[in-house]
Amino acid sequence: MRLVVRLLATAAAMVLSVPLAQAQQAPIKIGSVLSVTGGASFLGDPEKKTLEMYVADINAKGGINGRKVEAIIYDDASDPNQARTFATRLIEQDKVDALLAGSTTASTMAIIPLAEDAEIPLINFAGAVQAVTPVKKWNFKTPHTDLMACEKIFEDMKKRNLTKIAMISGADAFGKSMRDQCMTVNKKYGIEVLHEETYQPRDNDMTAQLTNIKGKAGVQAVLNPGFSQGPAIVTRNYKQLGIPYPLYQSHGVGTKQFIELATPAAAEGVRLPAAALLVADKLPDSDPQKKVVTEYKKTYEAKTGQPVSTFGGHMYDGLMILVEAMKRAGGPDKAKVRDEIEKTKNFMGTGGVVNMSPSDHLGLDLSAFRMLEIKNGDWTVVN
Repeated sequence: MRLVVRLLATAAAMVLSVPLAQAQQAPIKIGSVLSVTGGASFLGDPEKKTLEMYVADINAKGGINGRKVEAIIYDDASDPNQARTFATRLIEQDKVDALLAGSTTASTMAIIPLAEDAEIPLINFAGAVQAVTPVKKWNFKTPHTDLMACEKIFEDMKKRNLTKIAMISGADAFGKSMRDQCMTVNKKYGIEVLHEETYQPRDNDMTAQLTNIKGKAGVQAVLNPGFSQGPAIVTRNYKQLGIPYPLYQSHGVGTKQFIELATPAAAEGVRLPAAALLVADKLPDSDPQKKVVTEYKKTYEAKTGQPVSTFGGHMYDGLMILVEAMKRAGGPDKAKVRDEIEKTKNFMGTGGVVNMSPSDHLGLDLSAFRMLEIKNGDWTVVN
């Protein structure tokens, strides 16, 4: 009788151990909603490629604490409504453990409330400050903010004694946000905004607005808060009109595609704040960021055959921050992972050194930005 009981107990233990073992070996699911196509594809496409490349690499090296990683990626086609739909699917149907999602500000703002309600860690890739401020418990971000971009640009203008400017801003979520952020700090840097113009996301000519700026007395420089095709059109029209003042763009154009669309001749002399990734090969060996940015650049360009952009770098940083948090948490437990992301310290990423805290879910300061100038169709560092 004892033998029968022992056999039954052993059999029961074996049966119970099967689902337990299966659960332990189940892949960690990372959900991603990106603008792979549509007007913001220059953001989402390199983000998707980066995620796929590095998840494959992580799995080849044994995964996270021995568990494989599964990336579930949906393309929102640059539509915030689609972003909301796909994020809901990832949370409710795919049962993902964390989210790396939101290529644009508009898409990100649609996803954040879903992550908060579901209590699931989210690292987003939007440019605007409202994508991380005010701090929300489950939401984090890797790109520099538009407020930081305004301050970096105004610092440079002040050094060049350019204190009276005009702005031509995109009417999209990012363009509006950056314009508003610039207007909160311009006086801090002694910058006076003499004139403002705007354009719509689908406008294909900004000659009229730029003609108004050209005719405005006293203007010494022009700032264009915007992303997508708008800044390239502004840059071309700017050259065509022969406007003599320096032109500044936002960090929303940190890709070689911008130079190509604007044309190298028109983009010559344009300045913008960006991550060190764009000038990886131009950094001195003593620069602490050089190793990470050169390695990412080399890997990305070798595997995709495309020039590196800061946007793929934002995904790299987000994925690595998440992976390290999951390792420290001992697995994908959402609450523990959230806490570990918030504890991220001295993470050397493509965007800079990240030091997060309960009051800062970005963790970058102004030193993470480099001021760049386009010369001969390429990025150069402004000293």
